[in-house]
Amino acid sequence: MNARSIWRPVATGLLVFWVLVGCDQEKQEAAAGDTDAVRVVPMDVAGLLINGLTADIVTEPCTLSGGTETQCYRITAKAVPADHSTGPWCPRAVTEDAAHGGVWPDGGRLYDVDGTFVADLPVFYDDPDWHLVEDDGTIRITDTKDACEAAARPDVDPSWYNSCVECQPEWFAGEVQVTYVVPVSPVVAATTLPVRAAMVIGLALNGVNFDPPAPTDAILAAHTLAPFDDCGGHVNPHTGYHYHEALGCSTAIEQRDGHAPQIGYALDGIGLYALAGSDGTVPEDLDACRGHSDAVRGYHYHVAAAGANQVIGCFRGEFGCSFEGDGAGETCDASQPVFPPRGG
Repeated sequence: MNARSIWRPVATGLLVFWVLVGCDQEKQEAAAGDTDAVRVVPMDVAGLLINGLTADIVTEPCTLSGGTETQCYRITAKAVPADHSTGPWCPRAVTEDAAHGGVWPDGGRLYDVDGTFVADLPVFYDDPDWHLVEDDGTIRITDTKDACEAAARPDVDPSWYNSCVECQPEWFAGEVQVTYVVPVSPVVAATTLPVRAAMVIGLALNGVNFDPPAPTDAILAAHTLAPFDDCGGHVNPHTGYHYHEALGCSTAIEQRDGHAPQIGYALDGIGLYALAGSDGTVPEDLDACRGHSDAVRGYHYHVAAAGANQVIGCFRGEFGCSFEGDGAGETCDASQPVFPPRGG
C-alpha cells in the first residue's frame, strides 16, 4: 500500500470523535521535573521478534517532537502478532459463552462479551435503544470486510448502527503494515507530552502497535460495541491488529531482579514494562505518564491495569513518528505534527 503518515488524514477508524487524550497539566509538570536528573537507556532492538517485521531495521536521521535532531531506528512491522492468535471478538448468538467473545472496558473493569452481556446492553447502559440481538437470538455483527470498513470509521454507515463491530486480520493480510521511527537513544522532554487520539503510542516486542485509549464514548453513541480480544487488541482497516490494553499475551523479556518484564517500547524510545513484578508487586511511585526510574532500567513505563483502556498516560521523552505502510520516502519530522482522525 502507499505509505502515509499516521498523523495525516486517514479515512478510517472505529467510530471516533477526535478528542485529545492527555495528562492533567499540573500532573504533567510534576512528572517533568529536572530533565538532567532523568536517566534513560538506549533501545535494544535485539529483543524485537524478527518474524513480526517486514524489513530489516535500519538507522536514519530524524527530528523528534521537541525539535531534537538525532538518529532513529526505522522499524516496519506486520499488523498482526507473531506470537499469539487473535480473536474472538463478537459472539454470534445470545447462547454463546465467554469463550466465543472478547472483552469490553467500562468503569475501570473488563467485562466478558458473551451472549448474555450483549443481550443485556439495554440494562447495562440504561438505554432501550440497544438492539444488537435479532428475533432468533443471533447477534448482528460486521461479518464481511465491506461491513467492517463501513462500520470501522468515524462516520459510521447508519446501516451498521446497533451492531457488534469486528474486523478479521486475514481480511487485510499483506495490505497493512506500520512503520515506527523511534530514537536510538531517548531524549527527555522539557515537559511531558500528551498522548493524542491520532497517534501510535509505541510497539510491542512482537511488532504490534499500542494505541491510545479506544474512544468508547463515540463507539457507544452509535449503539455499537467494538470488543477487544482477550489479549487487549482488535483490528481496523488501516493499522490492522493493535492493542488498547496489555493483557499479557505478547512476548515479554523477563528481568533477573524480579522486576516486571519488558513488553515493548514507547514512540519516544523508552521501555514499556508490564504492570507487576514476578511477585505481583505493583509500583506505587509512578508519575502521571506511568513511569519511574531504577538503577537497572533508568526511567521506564509500566502499563495500566486491565480495564483501564490505557497503556501509558503521557510521554516523558520526545517522540518520533509512525507511518502507515513501509514509510517509503517519508522522513520523520515530529516537531510539528498534525493529529487528524484515525482508527480506534
